[in-house]
Amino acid sequence: QVQLVESGGGLVQAGGSLRLSCAASGRTFSAYVVGWIRHSPGKEREFVAAISKVGVYTYYADSVKGRFTISRDNAKNAVWLQMNSLKPEDTAVYSCAARSDWATATMSRPDAYNYWGQGTQVTVSS
Repeated sequence: QVQLVESGGGLVQAGGSLRLSCAASGRTFSAYVVGWIRHSPGKEREFVAAISKVGVYTYYADSVKGRFTISRDNAKNAVWLQMNSLKPEDTAVYSCAARSDWATATMSRPDAYNYWGQGTQVTVSS
């Protein structure tokens, strides 16, 4: 198993930036693909980005391409989500989640992730 804890959320104006962190503990962190998934009230969970086990490959939702960047450092057991040019519609609780396989066919499915953090709130004001 792997335990995940997010941090870095907050309130920011539209056009601003935030950097989310996901700290992992437990089994070998490099054994997991890590993704960010967001959830806002009244909406379904939405995939944001994912990164492969050693960080070679990344995968983004169309809604965040060119604005968000996911990265990881396995020596630090950490994954980050750099969010630039934030929009009010990016407001949500952002959770990091882990899975054992890299499969692009299911990468954007939240139910394909096995381990989840508690989430961190991001609020973008207009």
